[in-house]
Amino acid sequence: MEFDFLSPVNEELLDEISHLNPQCIGVQMRLHTERSGIPDMEGVNVAIFAVRETARAVKSIEAPDFTSLRRQFYRLYPGNWRLRLADLGDIEPGATVEDTYFAVQTLVESLIKQDIIPVILGGSQDLVYAQYRAYDKLDQMVNLVNIDSKFDLGDAEKKISSESYVGKIVIDKPYNLFNYTTVGYQTYYNSQEEIELMERLFFEAYRLGEVTSDLSLMEPVFRSANLVGLDLGSIDSASANTHYFNSPNGFNGREICALSRYAGISDKVSSFGVYEFSNTLGALANTLISQIIWYFIEGVNYRTNENTISAKKEFIRYQVPIDDEILVFFKSPVSGRWWIEIPFLSNVNTKLKKHTLLPCSEEDYLEACNQVIPERWYKAKRKNEV
Repeated sequence: MEFDFLSPVNEELLDEISHLNPQCIGVQMRLHTERSGIPDMEGVNVAIFAVRETARAVKSIEAPDFTSLRRQFYRLYPGNWRLRLADLGDIEPGATVEDTYFAVQTLVESLIKQDIIPVILGGSQDLVYAQYRAYDKLDQMVNLVNIDSKFDLGDAEKKISSESYVGKIVIDKPYNLFNYTTVGYQTYYNSQEEIELMERLFFEAYRLGEVTSDLSLMEPVFRSANLVGLDLGSIDSASANTHYFNSPNGFNGREICALSRYAGISDKVSSFGVYEFSNTLGALANTLISQIIWYFIEGVNYRTNENTISAKKEFIRYQVPIDDEILVFFKSPVSGRWWIEIPFLSNVNTKLKKHTLLPCSEEDYLEACNQVIPERWYKAKRKNEV
């Protein structure tokens, strides 16, 4: 694998790794070093790399140094994992932001094609745009889930920024986006125009209080995602012991790690990005971020691969008549998880598979039995009709 734009892991970390317990992650994972170059990727399941780009950040942030974060992550012990990990080093800021985007897009696309899940550690969150563009040639409609206090729709007519990249994703060709979901938004950080636009586009949005009252309701949301972005600003300042994010409300450490695990355990999630990293973050914040990454990988390890045709043949089928509709639900006898079928329209959205199953919860099935149509199903059906 030849990617000249990748710079190796900081040399001082290599000396520290040599003094770690042999069972630590840093000792066991394959590293991009100055001496040996990019590691052999044969058999690798998850590849981490950092992007030091912040040119389009709304806040003024210097190019981040991920050495302290890597130090914390390397010291952790893996779970009972059967996965192989690699750290590919850093993508330095390009001559232009577009150069950086191209490097991220190229690397993410290459890794996905090798069935390797990229974990992107980013500067400004507009890098989600490059993460998303990696799917352009993969011939599929894309579901993007964003853990964020803001929608980041912004003004799509203006230059892309860390708070307007979703608007660019919506309007820029090729049109790959099927659904966009924001998990943990806080109303006072979003204009009424953006809230109404989310409704008109049939996108999904879950308020912070709604999510924290029952985190398990988010599992189906992540199960339908292809790529996930996490804004570190969605974490409350107290949990990270920092004033950088300057928000008294947000997810605490336990909640953000649980959401990260949901992202990892989803059979469909093929890339995961953690953004808005800053050099001003202290040791506690770096420890928390390293644990967020750990929980994502833990989730990947426990995937059940129920996204295959053979697995779906074993699902139990339920039909629920509501008004003029017959809702078709499926339940896995292995994991106990639920899906609902989206009606297929042959004349639109040809990239959608003929029998598209939307992840849902058992509560959705029980509510349907009480003649309440699940909102996620309704929005997915409407998007398919538009």
